[in-house]
Amino acid sequence: MRIESHVIDQLIAQARRDAPLESCGYLLGNGDTVSENYPMENIDHSPEHFAFNPREQFAALRYARQHGLTILANWHSHPASPSRPSQEDLRLANDPNIRYAILSLLDDTPRLNSFKIEGGKVIDKEIHL
Repeated sequence: MRIESHVIDQLIAQARRDAPLESCGYLLGNGDTVSENYPMENIDHSPEHFAFNPREQFAALRYARQHGLTILANWHSHPASPSRPSQEDLRLANDPNIRYAILSLLDDTPRLNSFKIEGGKVIDKEIHL
């Protein structure tokens, strides 16, 4: 999956704004190219986990369909931990058709990786930043 640079910039800005809480959203695009971030509220308001607002999830689906886009990944930030899935992330990753992107703000330089997760296990990792 390729994420356009302006989208990466949006993710970093959103994650920094929401820190120390985890930030989240969907990555939309076509084929294997992400062209839009669809930001969503972390209704858990937690620095260690996130949950999407179901209304926002449906709104994201409608938006994607209206604009001829596909949800390619969901993403969330790790304000104080590395860019890798936690045990909870692995347990909750239930859609094998999308990627799971994690933006870490742990170091001075943000790190963004995405993962294909099946059966609670990472089967593929891509480094984006």
